Amino acid sequence: IDNTTSEVFEVNTSFTSGNSYSKLITFNYPIYSSDVVLVYRLSGTTAQGGDIWKLLPETHYFSDGTLDFGYDQDYTTRDVNVFMIGNNLQTVSTDYRLNQVLRVVIVPGGYATSINKNSFEAVMTTLKLNESQIQKIQM
Repeated sequence: IDNTTSEVFEVNTSFTSGNSYSKLITFNYPIYSSDVVLVYRLSGTTAQGGDIWKLLPETHYFSDGTLDFGYDQDYTTRDVNVFMIGNNLQTVSTDYRLNQVLRVVIVPGGYATSINKNSFEAVMTTLKLNESQIQKIQM
């Protein structure tokens, strides 16, 4: 795989009423229209201290099965918009809104169908990327 087209970005953000519960992440250069953009949210750690990454969209439900809140994303060739969905986002626990860590992976179009998108680690392995190649974006 050509690593010039496979990239990973990390962004720390908070979802608040002040930013309409969304984060627009702009790329310095356009990505190819055939590429796929995957977004993961750090949702916790394992008992051994490893990170748990969840692929968006991610949805949380009330015990009666109705939507409480979730995270979703859309992207263009220049940016990705990560946003929360739900009826009453200001009541969502700050554990889910503040100081969130997101990882954005640009996947070349040819690999988008053969990759296990649900596993951040599998995506990194398939694309031959390592932690040192994750570009931290300060916004």
